[in-house]
Amino acid sequence: MRTKRLWMALTLSLIGLPAAIWLAGTVLSWPARAVMPAPPDGAAAVEFNSTSGTTIRGWLFAGQAGQGVVLLLHGVRANRLETSSRAAFLRQAGYGVLQIDQQAHGESSGQQITFGYLESRDAQAALQFLQSRLPNERLGALGISLGGAAICLAEEPLPLDALILEMVYPDLHRAVENRVARYLGNWARPLTPLLEWQLKPRLGIGAEALRPIDHVASLAYPKLFIVGERDRHTPLNESQELFNAASAPKELWVVKDVQHENLHAKATGEYEQRVLKFFAETLRAPEDKRAQVR
Repeated sequence: MRTKRLWMALTLSLIGLPAAIWLAGTVLSWPARAVMPAPPDGAAAVEFNSTSGTTIRGWLFAGQAGQGVVLLLHGVRANRLETSSRAAFLRQAGYGVLQIDQQAHGESSGQQITFGYLESRDAQAALQFLQSRLPNERLGALGISLGGAAICLAEEPLPLDALILEMVYPDLHRAVENRVARYLGNWARPLTPLLEWQLKPRLGIGAEALRPIDHVASLAYPKLFIVGERDRHTPLNESQELFNAASAPKELWVVKDVQHENLHAKATGEYEQRVLKFFAETLRAPEDKRAQVR
């Protein structure tokens, strides 16, 4: 009787574990909807279509002519509000700013979060939108975590003049493994392949399609990598590996004593100084330097 109960418990565990893993994948990829407030003063509500099959919504601030425009992309399960404090100081400095909700986030449509796969098409659509609305402006982008991965994972390098990547994972396998260990403990690391396996039935791709580290070498424009020294989602050694794989020109700023969190809020003064300096040197370069920057 005791042996029978043991076998029953084992059988239920074997059945229950895959179900629990599938449910976890469903929760992680479930849309993160949110209703947005009215646009900030001087900004306009905009929407455009993406080849991800979704309608992307956001706010556009045109800025001062000739000063450049910056696309801001939020992290996973966030929305355009995550980038509002960054938008504020960029707008104050005269830059145009486009804040969007990536597909399946905020007020944009979309069936599920895809960890950079379909979101890369949203980034491309956003830049095409900017080129049509502000055709004479140089284009910069700042992507936080998922937002940065989306830029890297585009099929072709996006038409940017400058890029800031914050806390971007080098590959999905380690991103998932780190988060599983962070929240469940190191014992759970072997569950990572079960979560990755779901990519095929859900998205039609494998984890090998979600590797920003395979793309950063092809991004020829200037890049600033901003990472947290104590980030457990993307540890410093992984951020260094991503930086090392990137082509020049590039620079790396490690924010001391900070985890996977709002880097602007944690190091406001230095953050704004470094970001403004980077965009001033790349989006406002003299005409005789622009050919070199490109």
